[in-house]
Amino acid sequence: QVQLVESGGGLVQAGGSLRLSCAASGRTSTNYAMGWFRQAPGKEREFVAATSWSRSNTDYADSVKGRFTISGDNAKTTVYLQMNSLKPEDTAVYYCGSRRVAVTGPSASRVLTHSYDYDYWGQGTQVTVSS
Repeated sequence: QVQLVESGGGLVQAGGSLRLSCAASGRTSTNYAMGWFRQAPGKEREFVAATSWSRSNTDYADSVKGRFTISGDNAKTTVYLQMNSLKPEDTAVYYCGSRRVAVTGPSASRVLTHSYDYDYWGQGTQVTVSS
């Protein structure tokens, strides 16, 4: 059973930085596309950032472009979200998603930006940005 565990959330002042981590376990291969989503109270879960399984392609929501960076370790077991210049509107629970994809072909380079694309989710980590 694939398990994802997010960490790194917390309380930070506006303009500050946080680095979220998403550690995967229980996988028998490394070809998993990964993504970060967030959900604020009373709002739907929204896309933040995602990377293809090879980590060669990435995509970001317009609201975080230039401030957030998604990356991964060489073992492809952990994905990070570096968040800089944080704003109060970034306050939300941040979730990590994962989906196994083909190793080669068009699917291999896909970056999945919809929550319904993902099969596995972590429990989330709270990020609170104070003004």
